[in-house]
Amino acid sequence: MSWLDRGYEVFASEAAVTAWVAAAMAPALATIRDPAMQKAWLRHGKTWFAGVDALANDPAGRVGAGPPLRGAALATAQAVCGPLALHPAQLSVTFRGYPGRDAQESEAAHRYRLMRDAAHLDGLLPEGPNKRRHLREPHAYILGVALTGGAVGAAPLVVYEGSHQLMRAAFTDCFADYAPADWGGVDVTAAYQAARQRCFAQCSRREIVLQAGQAVLVHRMALHGIAPWRAEAQAGPDGRIMAYFRPVLPDIADWLVLP
Repeated sequence: MSWLDRGYEVFASEAAVTAWVAAAMAPALATIRDPAMQKAWLRHGKTWFAGVDALANDPAGRVGAGPPLRGAALATAQAVCGPLALHPAQLSVTFRGYPGRDAQESEAAHRYRLMRDAAHLDGLLPEGPNKRRHLREPHAYILGVALTGGAVGAAPLVVYEGSHQLMRAAFTDCFADYAPADWGGVDVTAAYQAARQRCFAQCSRREIVLQAGQAVLVHRMALHGIAPWRAEAQAGPDGRIMAYFRPVLPDIADWLVLP
């Protein structure tokens, strides 16, 4: 079953991707270990390095003198969304004990992270003192590449299978009376929260455990998050490292129109 059917698809390791990982690994580790980057990006009691746009790759995915990012996962995404330029990848790193709790984090937010994987849709940004949600970044897809292997229980990616279909229906209704150019100004908070609850009730929760060189393609509307780290799970001192690409669609209307 493809990513368009269930909302995600896992791809086996292949030479093109392992070559990219080999070139990206040392720069990624240097970034993750840099004290200034740790100060900027360590979250949740220093159990998650969020690392947004932290990898210094070019629009083809090249890191330093390494190869461009290629492989079946990217080709599958491009077949639907076109050959979009790649932004600097997020380096998402989870460590033993995730999720810890930051001093400024509310009990409700921490509980949601523990009980519901902090499941969310990317691109719906919280704004203002009340953190009202707006579609500001209409992503085409989410492409994750595992730089290190992850044991079962080592805070893997979670995807709610089929949730993209429920989310698409919810946002089709939400934006029905607006031109695409006006979508960003629409407060989607209530519709989004209601759709999340439907996803929790109706969709199967899947933990996506990847080994180094494997890739996962996630639908832009699939509800996803990070599972808590189980006490028995093992990982190296640098944690479980993923690189994520989320290119933005040039035409916001495609956010609803594309498969």
